[in-house]
Amino acid sequence: MQELQDIFNLQTANRWSISTTDAETRIEKLKRLKQEVMSRREEIKLALYKDFKKPYPESELTEIHPVIDEINFAIKNLKKWMKPKKESTPIVLLGSKSQIIYEPKGVVLVLAPWNYPFSLLINPVVAAISAGNCIIARPSEKTPNTSLILQSIIESIFESNEVAVVLGQIETAQALLELPFDHIFFTGSINVGKIVMAAAAKNLSSVTLELGGKSPVIIDRDVDLELAVSRISWGKYLNAGQTCVAPDYVFIPEELKVRFIELFKSQVAQSYGETSVHRKESADFARLVDAQSFNRLTQKMLSEKNLIEGSDNSEENYLSHSLVETNMNSSLMEDEIFGPILPFMTYRNVDEAISYIRAHSKPLALYIFSKNKQFIERLKRETTSGGVGVNQVILHLANPYLPFGGVGFSGQGSYHGFYGFKAFSHEKSVLQQGRWSLISLYFPPYSTWMSQFAYKILRWLE
Repeated sequence: MQELQDIFNLQTANRWSISTTDAETRIEKLKRLKQEVMSRREEIKLALYKDFKKPYPESELTEIHPVIDEINFAIKNLKKWMKPKKESTPIVLLGSKSQIIYEPKGVVLVLAPWNYPFSLLINPVVAAISAGNCIIARPSEKTPNTSLILQSIIESIFESNEVAVVLGQIETAQALLELPFDHIFFTGSINVGKIVMAAAAKNLSSVTLELGGKSPVIIDRDVDLELAVSRISWGKYLNAGQTCVAPDYVFIPEELKVRFIELFKSQVAQSYGETSVHRKESADFARLVDAQSFNRLTQKMLSEKNLIEGSDNSEENYLSHSLVETNMNSSLMEDEIFGPILPFMTYRNVDEAISYIRAHSKPLALYIFSKNKQFIERLKRETTSGGVGVNQVILHLANPYLPFGGVGFSGQGSYHGFYGFKAFSHEKSVLQQGRWSLISLYFPPYSTWMSQFAYKILRWLE
């Protein structure tokens, strides 16, 4: 597509002008972006509601607040991040100084998903601006109302030769992936992540892949079960389960099963309504993004028994809150659910849960509910995941001091705070030599006495 090529060419021509901007210039841009987001927050919430009935409080909590928080954190810390970092120099390089300089990668691409369409586009853009890049960002075609306001916000602040939001169907994303970006930041599914990585390889573009996977919950016998259920339920049904770090399935001790089911049903009734009719009419529960998602999940539920009374509605893409007792061979355990269905399995020995988790792809998150320090430490030590939440779900990604990202099939690279700035920067090593250098002793011609002297010095340094 010629329009995309033209924008890319403009940004390529402008990238050195942007790359050499100082912290004050970048901070000013971030302040303008923050002001624009704050002044249009009602429009943003309305757009999200139009796209999939996202409740206004959830839009504040998961879309607008994370953006404002990310911008504020960058504004506060950017000068420190941009300073050259002094590093130690070994004795053999005596007479020299070492440092790391964070330089912009250049022209970068941000491909955003539909589940948190506002924050998951703006936040990586904030990181890329902070690092001094030119940016082309493409929101999902599945959330058209949010995409339009994203484009409007960016266009009100930036020229297209610095930051541009381009709209379009899948063909637009495919065309963008043909361009030789310096870095590609993608948030989405594992399958599409593989496509992005393959496309990036053609141009040797570096990538950050924020994917997903089946994030397990392991409940210990020594646990505050009521507290655990309230937090798991909140994390599962937030955004109608369409969250990359949502609890995907639960392992629970066999003897706690009955109590777990009772508490879960009670929690759903308390949060969303006593009856299936009340829950369907609740203003606090989003819808699935489209018919494709609805059909995929209802197919998975055909052979399953929902322990929570509910009635689905295809016209609204409404899938009711679901709790399912399942087994390791169920279709619900094949891939990430990404909807309001929570399967659970019982265990007699926690080794069963650990073995199952190890045998499958590394998850984006792993959640542990326990009062027992040894139990917690064992699970942290004997499993691998992008992040871990102990007695809480989802919130580890809200800490800007922590890197957020996956491992293996759940992602590559991380961001948020300094780690976002770092993701869009090249760490350039600089060694500055003074007039005198120990290494000059090793320059040819290699006389006998010099070889012996050099050998003694090296042995001494060892």
